[in-house]
Amino acid sequence: MIRPARSGLYAINAETTDSQVLLAWAQAVLEGGAGWIQYRDKSQDRGRRLQQASALVSLCRQFGARLIINDDVGLADTCGADGVHLGRCDGEVADARARLGARAIIGVSCYDDLDRARAQARAGASYLAFGAFHASSSKPGARSAGPEILSHARELELPLVAIGGITPDNGAALIRAGADWLAVIAGLQGPPEHVSSLARRYVELFNSHPTELPP
Repeated sequence: MIRPARSGLYAINAETTDSQVLLAWAQAVLEGGAGWIQYRDKSQDRGRRLQQASALVSLCRQFGARLIINDDVGLADTCGADGVHLGRCDGEVADARARLGARAIIGVSCYDDLDRARAQARAGASYLAFGAFHASSSKPGARSAGPEILSHARELELPLVAIGGITPDNGAALIRAGADWLAVIAGLQGPPEHVSSLARRYVELFNSHPTELPP
């Protein structure tokens, strides 16, 4: 089975209009070992969103991390991000690939739907995201998924992202089931020094709880 070269913490920001707060959070999660950051901002303030995303690109480069833009292919292209994450209503993988290029990371939300995951894998997705695995304060109405979907999705030979209410205490089971990345929003909030400590706890899960590959 093909496994990705890297795995670990996939940090997603809580939306804020304060760029200083956003960058302090990003610095903290990167210092804690996050390998990917997703920039998430649903507002219509295009100028601020471009400014924040561009600053995050620069910061991620310093740490050798990747920046993924939530939902917005145009912003990902303009700011020079490493890729984009697409939900069900955010466009097609092929269109994002045509604009961002062959090396772009294009992730897709698959929720609890393995058939959707298979279709997105065929369409050329770079990774497949499943969840919510636990109750989430960030998305309280999210569809729920069980860890067995990760085990089944390993047949698709793409990196798998788990999301939804993940904490350092419940994340290990998802890694063992097949998650290559743990995507976390609410579990990475607080003062920067606390966020760095939390990030390290997530990263350490990947060292102590490897994926249980089938024989």
